[in-house]
Amino acid sequence: MVSDTIGDFIIRLKNGGMVGKNTISVPYSKFRHSIADKLVEAGYLASATTSGKLPQEKQLELTLSYENGQHRINGVKRVSKPGRRLYTKVSDIHPVKFGKGHLILSTPAGVLTGEEAREQKMGGEQLFIIW
Repeated sequence: MVSDTIGDFIIRLKNGGMVGKNTISVPYSKFRHSIADKLVEAGYLASATTSGKLPQEKQLELTLSYENGQHRINGVKRVSKPGRRLYTKVSDIHPVKFGKGHLILSTPAGVLTGEEAREQKMGGEQLFIIW
């Protein structure tokens, strides 16, 4: 049993890309699916679809994105953890890796990147940083 499902999700993405897999399968949840949609928009994933009909069989199928044979995800860092939640206000959201990375936030408006949160003037829980 995994206690940090988001940490497990992002590490599966990173490890799958390091070994050259094309698709990764993770257990489905609406929250993971919304995070995957943001990663598709940012270009780290090619697509995110669901498979299976029963709730216990439902899986999230993620197609990884590669650029010139290199995986697009160079690194991830889990910021907010189950034992320590970190929240931020909009004035404390800064560019990641000089604009080369993204901060993923959970806000009242849903899952947003750092840039989208600044545009909407909304803070929230810092989930992870990806570059």
